[in-house]
Amino acid sequence: MKDKKNIMVCVTQQKTCERLIMGGHNEMEEGDNLFVIHVVSEKDNFLYNSNDGEALEYLFGVSKKVGADLTVIRSKNVTKAISDFAMKNDITHIIMGSSPSGEDPENNSIALILKKMLPKAKFIII
Repeated sequence: MKDKKNIMVCVTQQKTCERLIMGGHNEMEEGDNLFVIHVVSEKDNFLYNSNDGEALEYLFGVSKKVGADLTVIRSKNVTKAISDFAMKNDITHIIMGSSPSGEDPENNSIALILKKMLPKAKFIII
């Protein structure tokens, strides 16, 4: 019997993250679990404009369609919040989006930091 996968998809409040959720869904086999997570820094305005809420509502719907819950967490330390969630839910696979070159290099460093914090998880960058 194969080991069950617990797949976590990290999203931002953008509709384009649907591709990440679908990527997570495509990784699944029978009996696997899919978690979708969005962590907001406490420093950032959350749902600052109506598009953010609309996009999150859209991603919530996409998550539900593929049998996942969308969890939104507000934290002072985004990487620690993601790592804590991953450990609490025995996450085996983490799906993240690649940042377009020249745009917000922090996205890449978040993946590097998480790889150190969660060495047993398999990272899939889409």
